[in-house]
Amino acid sequence: MFDSGWTNYCTAFAVFFASHMILVRPPVRPLLVRHLGERGFQAGYSLLSIGILYWLIDAAQTAPYIELWPWAEWQNWAPIISMGPMCLILALAIGTPNPFSFGGWKNDNFNAHEPGIVRWMRHPILVALFLWSAAHIVPNGNLAHVVLFGTFALFSLLGMRIIDRRQKRVMGETWSVLQRQTNEVPLTQAVGLRDLAIRSVIGALIYSALAHLHPLITGVFPFA
Repeated sequence: MFDSGWTNYCTAFAVFFASHMILVRPPVRPLLVRHLGERGFQAGYSLLSIGILYWLIDAAQTAPYIELWPWAEWQNWAPIISMGPMCLILALAIGTPNPFSFGGWKNDNFNAHEPGIVRWMRHPILVALFLWSAAHIVPNGNLAHVVLFGTFALFSLLGMRIIDRRQKRVMGETWSVLQRQTNEVPLTQAVGLRDLAIRSVIGALIYSALAHLHPLITGVFPFA
């Protein structure tokens, strides 16, 4: 008989991917945007995604434990260290126009000569997702968590290629022009020192918030 823990886990996985495949595609998204507005859709979709992600993480916690490798104390340092740059990437990406990927804010205002983090990476949100998921595989050597975080890591890598292909098709020659102009900006001048300092503080606050929320979500304090 299929264990109820696995049933909950697989159901959460199915709902998570269904929500990301159905709600963002025609004709569902245009219909929802028409009734909720773009901001209403983005807010509702974000809250729904967070809720389903919490369900999925909780389902992984309660799924039957099948060990793939033993836990060692040093493994905790993989996510502890990796979450630092992940939070900085998120802080730099929040509120930044980015026509190359999803999650950009006011993309019509994108300036290829002042691209911000987009000069370093076209898909900062997906890079952050990859760092988070790949790092969390190390201290979670059981089947449910390896499948969970491994899927997210693979999803983020494939997502970059899929979005590039889609955006090139949608934007046409504009994609190549903006990409060329963005690449001409020196890496060290992509983000101003003042903006970098402010967003570094925001990144530190995100890191602290996630560390304190971690035991509430998973029952484990990262620094314990």
